[in-house]
Amino acid sequence: MGLTIDAYGPISDNAGGIAEMAGLPETVRGLTDCLDAAGNTTAAIGKGFAIGSAALVSLALFGAFTVRAKVTTVDILNPWVFTGLLFGAMMPYAFAAWTMKSVGEAANDMVKECLAQFPKIMGPEKMAPDYERCIRISTEASLREMLAPGALVILSPLVAGMGFGKNCCAGLLSGSLVSSVQLAISMSNTGGAWDNSKKYISAGGLGKEYVKGSEAHKNSVTGDTVGDPLKDTSGPALNIVMKLT
Repeated sequence: MGLTIDAYGPISDNAGGIAEMAGLPETVRGLTDCLDAAGNTTAAIGKGFAIGSAALVSLALFGAFTVRAKVTTVDILNPWVFTGLLFGAMMPYAFAAWTMKSVGEAANDMVKECLAQFPKIMGPEKMAPDYERCIRISTEASLREMLAPGALVILSPLVAGMGFGKNCCAGLLSGSLVSSVQLAISMSNTGGAWDNSKKYISAGGLGKEYVKGSEAHKNSVTGDTVGDPLKDTSGPALNIVMKLT
């Protein structure tokens, strides 16, 4: 069931892209948009399963830590536990902000490359598109930009445990788990809702005066631009934060 739910969204999304590239009528694209909107909903459900699974895994690992470190209680009245709890609760937000920023910077690099290639492709030179260059931009950015968020997740428990004690580390892990679950659910649902709102406006759901080109549609495109990295990058990546911290 989980695999079916996860596969439905990308299949519908790719069907819409193929229809647009093939130059099929707008009616076909409208039908695929309806399927894609349903796909965003099923994707949010599938991500909910993944979030729940990550939370349970994190809870099991936290239990193993308390046994090995001989932590019997996590008392938030303890100053070190409370300090770790605060930093742990803030960590997923910093992680999400870094990943969102990384997506924006990589997208800007891709736009610059496309603007450099298009005049030569469409001009008298008739240059062949350099797909390898575009793929390299995405691949290198994905590897380079993940160094800082990855170091944050891996090193934070080590610094808290070795620098401030096992109680501080227990607080950090607790705060990170609770905050990550809430933020991941919010991001997955919000990104899908913004994407679907753009499709709803494009289909004339608000009236004929609010179709493509209107201010409402432009605003929905902005929301979708933010929503995509929310639901596809930062939200799913928080599952890793739960498991590794």
